[in-house]
This record gives sequence, C-alpha cells and structure tokens, in this order.
Amino acid sequence: MNRLLWTTLSHWKAWNKRSVNRRIFAALLTVGSFAALGKVVSAAKDIVVAHDFGASDTLDAFLIAYMLPEFAFMVLAGALNAALIPTLIEVREHEGREAAQRLLWSVTAWSAIILATVSVGLALSASYVLPIVAHGFSTEKLTLTLSLFYFLIPVVVVEGVAILWAAVLNSGERFALAALTPLIIPSMTIISILVMRGSWGIYSLASGVVFGCVLEMALVGWGVSRQGFSLIPRWYGRWYRLNAATRQVVRQYVPLVAGQFLASGSLLVDQSIATTLGSGSVSALSYGNKIVAVLMGVGSIALGTAALPYFAKMVAAHDWSGVRNTLKTYGRLILLATIPLTLILVYLSEPLVRLLFQRGAFTAEDTILVSQVQIFYLLQIPIYMLAILVVRLISSLRANNLLMWGALGSFSLNLVLDYVFSLFWGVTGIALATTVVHTVTLCYLSYALLRLMRSRETHVPE
Repeated sequence: MNRLLWTTLSHWKAWNKRSVNRRIFAALLTVGSFAALGKVVSAAKDIVVAHDFGASDTLDAFLIAYMLPEFAFMVLAGALNAALIPTLIEVREHEGREAAQRLLWSVTAWSAIILATVSVGLALSASYVLPIVAHGFSTEKLTLTLSLFYFLIPVVVVEGVAILWAAVLNSGERFALAALTPLIIPSMTIISILVMRGSWGIYSLASGVVFGCVLEMALVGWGVSRQGFSLIPRWYGRWYRLNAATRQVVRQYVPLVAGQFLASGSLLVDQSIATTLGSGSVSALSYGNKIVAVLMGVGSIALGTAALPYFAKMVAAHDWSGVRNTLKTYGRLILLATIPLTLILVYLSEPLVRLLFQRGAFTAEDTILVSQVQIFYLLQIPIYMLAILVVRLISSLRANNLLMWGALGSFSLNLVLDYVFSLFWGVTGIALATTVVHTVTLCYLSYALLRLMRSRETHVPE
C-alpha cells in the first residue's frame, strides 16, 4: 500500500512539473481542498450560530461589532499579501535567502506597528464611529455592540500578522498549511458556543473568534519558521530607512490598501444601510451570503493563492505568451465550472436555506427572506471568480493603481445602488447591487489589463 502511495505521488509530482498551467492546477487542488474543508467547518459554525441566535438583535450587534476589526485587518494585511509576494519571490531568487529574510523582518516590524496603531485608533474612536455605522440601532442594542467591539479589537493585530505570515508560505509554494489554518477560527467558535453559551450568551461567539485568531497566528508562524525564516524583527541601519525591496513593497502596498479600503468599505455600506431596514435585516444579509461566501471563498482562495506566485514568476521572466495562455485557459475553465453551478443553486436556494438554518430561533419567515437575498448574491459567482484571476495578474504586473481606481469606482457605484435598490426591494436590493457592481468592475479591470499587457509586451526589458 505504501509503495502504491509513493508511486502515485511521484507520478503526480512529475505530471504537475511539466508546465506552469499544471503547477497552478496542482496548487489550486491543494489549496481548494483544504479551503473546502475550512468552509465545511465554517458552515457548521453558521448552523450552530443560527440555532442559538437566529436573525436576532444580539447577532446584529455582533456582526456590526466585528465589522470594523475585520475591516481593519483585511484592508491592512490583505493588501500586504499581494504587495509582498511578487517582491519576496524576486528578492529570494535574485539576491538569496538572507535578503529575503531582511525584507520579511522589515515588513513584519512595520506592519505590526501599523496594525497596533490602527487598533488603538479604532478603540478611541469607536464611541463616535459605531453610532454612525449602526444609526438604526436602539440605545440598548448599540451599547451591546460597543461592548462586543472592545472585546474583539485585539484580533486586528493577531489576524493581521497571521495573514502576513501566510503570504510568506504561499510565496514559497507552501500552500497547504496556509490554506488549512482558516478552519481554526470556526472550529474554536463552535467549541466556545457549545461550552459557554449558557452563561456567556453572544460573548461565547466573540470568544471563539479571539481564541481562534491567536491559535491561527501561532500555527502559521510555526510554518514560516519551518521554512528557515526567523519571526522576530530586526532592524538594519537606521530604523526609519527602508531598503530598496521594502520601498518597492510600500509602493505597491499603498494603492492596494486604498483599493482594499474602498472594497471593504462597500461591505460596511451594505451593512450600514441594512441597519435601517428593520430588526434582523443585517442578519438576513449575512445569512444570505453564507453559501455564496463558502463557494467564492474556496474558489477565490484556491485560484488567487495558486495563480499569484506563478503569474509573478512569468512576469519576472517576461514570458508574455505564457501569461496569456494561462489567463485564457483558466478563464474558460472558470466559466465552464461556475455558470452551471450558479443556475443549479439559484433553483435550489430556498430548500438549501431551509435545510441549513431553519431550526431553533430561525423561522420559516426568515427562510423566505434569506433565500431571496441569496439568489441575488449567487448571480455574482462567475463574475467574481473571473475578477480574481484578472486582479492577481494585475498585482503580478505591479499595476495596483488600476485596482485602486477600480475600487474607487466600485465603492461609489455600490453606495448609489445600495440606496436606490433598497428603496424598491429592501435588503434583497443590497444583494442585487453587489452583483451589478462586480459586473461593472470586471469590465473595467479587463479592459485596463488588456491595455497594460499590450504596453508591457512592446516594452524591451533592460
């Protein structure tokens, strides 16, 4: 049996090394498999949350309280992932591991300082910001939201550092561990709710998130150290002077942060407008996006994580024919896989919601509303997956300013459509607005990418 296993594994390694498309496919399968496992656990967590809290005021309060910390670490650390990987790959291949280590130390130190500063700023401004974001909440509901927010604020630094270290693993084509760790937070949340729900109530959900973030950071840090990197930052020369590689990361990071801020800001706008649409509307919007988020999460994590390092290598080698071939191949595969899936899920929307959530505090009326929200969210799946491929290639080309302008346009359009559509269709209109915005954004980014590719192909490298 062991001999058969090793033979199969050796044939698999030989097969996927024959071309870049095959290596991307192998990485996609690895990341996708582990990400799918994480999403299964996350779905189990959602079922437990739905049973205990339904579409209630307490869950509304938690979702708004967690929104700002999640917004902070996704914007700051999520942008760093795309900014760091192309440069880290280039430095490691051309200057060696020691130069890559210096880059990692510098970026880790600066990112920790930024994350900590933002955390303090959020804590000091929460009593002013949250009443604006949750302007539809009652006084009692807003008080609970503030209390949960202060409980959750440490996750900004902890999860932000975990995302940074996961980028290091992915840059070295060590995809499995980074893809596996996201199941930790939902697992800890389930355990926390089951153990402490009687005495802690909604704080059992918040506790699971905090403990899960700490454990995730520890595990990813262990994986980075196994790659031979030291995790403790050290300064070279004067602390405020950045080396050339770090400056390159910063140049790409700034427009990415702006773009991530605007993209995540659209989620803030969605939930803020939902607070004005009646009790449970924020929860209905969240539940309606659960299945879609699982599918797009698995697909985008797998595709985006697998494609970025290989796109970066082809761009560094000026292999433009390889870039075009990979873009066309995976573009066709995405459409072939996602369009039939989307149609099936739209047809089965209400039975799926009933099967997953309708128990305990989650009523039949909640099922009808959530299934309608879910249908409009489902329509974005093919568009979103194509956009992930385009965005990763743009990041590899270090043209993140295009993403920033695209995010600015998306945010503005989302703000207008959320307001207009919610007047006619309530919370379901917010979901429809999201799909329309993704469609317009994909058209813009595709056009910008084609122009960029033509420009780079005619440029003769020095």
